[in-house]
Order: sequence, then structure tokens, then C-alpha cells
Amino acid sequence: MPLPSSGPRSTLTSLAVIAAICAGATGAFAYTAGWLSPDRLTPTKLVDALAPPTGPVPGYRRNHAKGICFTGVFEANGQGTALSRARAFETGRHPALGRFNLGTPNPGAADATVRVRGLGLQITAEDGAVWRTAMINAPVFPVSNPEAFYALLRVPASKEPNAMAGFVAAHPEFAPFGAWAKSPDWTASYAQEPYNSLNAFRFTNASGAEQAVRWSFRPQAQAERITPEDLAKRGAAYLEQEITERVAAAPQRWSLILTVAEPGDPTADPSRAWPEGRRTIEAGTLVVERIEPEADGPCRDINFDPTILPDGIRVSDDPFPAARSAAYAKSYDLRTAEAKDYPKRSSEAQR
Repeated sequence: MPLPSSGPRSTLTSLAVIAAICAGATGAFAYTAGWLSPDRLTPTKLVDALAPPTGPVPGYRRNHAKGICFTGVFEANGQGTALSRARAFETGRHPALGRFNLGTPNPGAADATVRVRGLGLQITAEDGAVWRTAMINAPVFPVSNPEAFYALLRVPASKEPNAMAGFVAAHPEFAPFGAWAKSPDWTASYAQEPYNSLNAFRFTNASGAEQAVRWSFRPQAQAERITPEDLAKRGAAYLEQEITERVAAAPQRWSLILTVAEPGDPTADPSRAWPEGRRTIEAGTLVVERIEPEADGPCRDINFDPTILPDGIRVSDDPFPAARSAAYAKSYDLRTAEAKDYPKRSSEAQR
């Protein structure tokens, strides 16, 4: 039914309102896409910068493209409820699924060529609340903000002969990560790595008390130290083979350690570690029970967006989770549209 009109002036006013709404919406989309500010960092720019010189591999994640799925449980011991009312911290066994991965846009990269290893994880509480997190084995992040990360990604494509040296000089916070990355002291298994949130989040408990927290999943497996040269001798895809065989023999475990910030600790800069001696709580154990190839596995279509959080956990003033969320969404849209380039292997998985 058409709305009543009091005459031409009313019609013109209505049209003006509609036009203003459309203009505002268009402007919002344009701003988000970066059309109104060419120098602004956008998800598209960030995702494009992740691509190797040969271009992205269709159908795969734009970063951390090489990975393998797992399923298991998170066994909460109840201690985490001191910091957060999230149901995942309540005593019990909560379903978990995830993905071990390498920090590379090349799904065919040899294991020994990639220093950063990752863990994408989803924990689902009894009430259905989902907690997703994407962590890496580095103790700190390379840079302090998304713009610096974009600049770092662009270094390999630079024609300047000393581009990396110039970047490091302009970003002194890179030094701790750089020292870790150059270390020849690697491990021989995904099961032997710690995985760190690096970003700070805000936890709120049942009483309303709020704390800034970072977390780590620390391995219960004994680390076997290995050089990248020795790892290369074990095969280009050794890590996936090893974790498959290891979990088939026995479930693998990681302890969830929550670290609480003190006043003055940086919460907006993941390149800066918190001082030793901060209060920690061991909140439970991640148990990996089954490994499955990614092509048909349960992690394939999961976007491990770090801003998907249950009640009791929220983002802090760290700008990275929001930037990662936007970039992950862009990557997800691209790879799902390219599913034909990364076909499922089993007829059952295709149904």
C-alpha cells in the first residue's frame, strides 16, 4: 500500500531522504573499499600483498595455505572461570576442531622453508557459544600495527636493493621477531610447538571484573630440536605425515595458559612481550584425537576469525584482530569462490 502523501512537497522530501540514505550507504561502502582514500589500508590490499610473485593459489587460504585438520576436545578444569564467564572455561569436555598450518601462501611449500607454524582452533561450549582463535609459534609478532605489517609484506616485491634493511631500520620493533626467525633451533613436530595468541583480549568474569589477557597452548610433548637443514632431509611434507602418525598412536595434548596483564603492560602492540612473572592460570587441556587431510576435513571451510568470541571474552585496543577479521573474510570469499580449483577428494564429502 502506498504511503499517504500531502502533495508534491512531501514527495520531494521523501525522495530527498531516500537519496541521502543511498548516498550515505554508498559512501560507507566506498570508504570501506578504500575508494575515497587511496592510501588507506583495506582488506583487499592486505590480502593482495600476501600473494607470492607468481600470484595466489586458487582455492586455498591466502596465507597459512598449507595445513591439515584435526578434531578433539578441550578439557576445561574450571580455573579459567576466575577470569572469564565464557562457558568454555567451565569444567567439562568441549568439542574442538582445528588446523595445524605453515605461515606461507604456498600450499606446496617445503616444511623446512617456513619458520612460522600456526594453530587455528575452534572450541564450542555446551551452550553452543563458539570461540575461534588463530595462533602462531612465534613469541612476538613482527610489527606493532597493521600498516607496518602491510609494509613488511611489500618488501619482497620492492626493487630497492636494501629494502629489508630499510624496513628494519624504520621498524625497530621487528628485532625480537627477527632474532627468533633466524634461530636454527626448530622442532620436529607440530605437536612440539607452543602456539601463542600474541594479541591481548579483555576477559570478564561472572562478577564483572575485567582483565587484559593473552593466552598460549603449550605442548605436553617433549621437544625434539632440529635444524631446518635436517628437517629438509625428512621430506617436504614431513610435518603433516609426522602429526598424522603421532596422533594415530596416541592423542596429543597442549595446556592452555592464560597470562594476565598488569597496569602498564602493552595491550595494543603484539610485538612487545609482557614481562616475566605475570600471573598465569592453567585453564585446561586441548586434546587432539584425530587428524584428517584438509581437502575433505572439518577445518577446510572454517574461517578462524579471531573476533568470533563467546560472552566473557572481547577484543582489546589491539588493532590487529579487527584487521585480521576483515582480511580473513576477504580470503574466505575468494577461496570459496574458487572451490573448483581445490576439489574435494571423496564422493562422500561432495554430497
